[in-house]
Amino acid sequence: MLDKYLNKITQGDCLELFKDIPDNSVDVTFADPPFNLKKNYSSYKDSLEFQEYLDWCEKWISEMVRVTKPTGSIFVHNIPKWLTYYATFLNKHAHFKHWIAWDAPTAPMGKSLQPAHYGILFYTKEPKGSKIYELRYPHKRDRKQGYLWKDYGGKKDLLHPFGPLVSDVWTDIHRIKHNSKRDPHPCQLPIHLMDRLILLTTDEGDIVLDPFSGTGTTAVAAKRLGRQFVGFELDKKYVEISEHKLNHTLPNFRIGNNWVSFYLNDIVTIKDKDWPDLSQYFSIPNPLRNIDFEKVELIDKKWIPENVYFFESKEKSMNNASPTATTIKESTKYKDNSENKSTHIDILSKPAIAK
Repeated sequence: MLDKYLNKITQGDCLELFKDIPDNSVDVTFADPPFNLKKNYSSYKDSLEFQEYLDWCEKWISEMVRVTKPTGSIFVHNIPKWLTYYATFLNKHAHFKHWIAWDAPTAPMGKSLQPAHYGILFYTKEPKGSKIYELRYPHKRDRKQGYLWKDYGGKKDLLHPFGPLVSDVWTDIHRIKHNSKRDPHPCQLPIHLMDRLILLTTDEGDIVLDPFSGTGTTAVAAKRLGRQFVGFELDKKYVEISEHKLNHTLPNFRIGNNWVSFYLNDIVTIKDKDWPDLSQYFSIPNPLRNIDFEKVELIDKKWIPENVYFFESKEKSMNNASPTATTIKESTKYKDNSENKSTHIDILSKPAIAK
């Protein structure tokens, strides 16, 4: 039954579609549901009564746990207010690992602390035996001078060349603020945030399910990292946007045989266990103490995958044009980084959503 949903975004109500997904069949489930804050979604209301919203949330959270494998993980993203309630639901069925906070400052809200993060609840299906990997991200540096932010004193020779282990506070990932970088969706997540969650808890070929797929961020991250995906989405327009992006996504986010997350032409997340192999592709300061002012960098920038297609969304033009109104003819290079080869690919007359 799972096969008919695999590597597709299926339009429909997630509670109905979940009925077709077998128990213990998915490696990771991730949900970024409507926040019930009257956001302007395309075709559904984001304004349920308080208890009605929580009752609905408990249903899909229970389904997420049901379909997750015993070795799998469950992630739920929202504002802290709702996560406190979600945790009570998850505590009945799964096992708490972390509350992940990622940087998302907002406008001041009067006589209160200024909200500055979104939360991600991280649970596992079973208390032991879950698939979880240590991750690393690049050392933080002064943007102008390039020196390390943190003063490590005489311990610089003991630093990991790539960067520190990822903690449960992510200050290196930020909200998408510019409309030119957004899809026509009110709550789009940064795709490299999804890369990090996927690298944290999956291997190549594993299945990631998102019951509120939106414009396909989870699915695109999964595909470019060599994972399989299942997406549910109620809105037809969001499904069309997702399919278009997926048609122009390649499973090429890797260096050698190691899957990594790229952002702005840099590697921003790796698995710690992959560093012994990955290190051969990097120029590492010698002596290592020079890392204070010298970055670890890829020896050859050609190993960074080129964007197959830059999907720049404009809601106004989306509303005024047919999804098949334009076609593209592109020539690009698909980098097969497993052997550091470059293969020429022509993408001819693929339907494009007019923008």
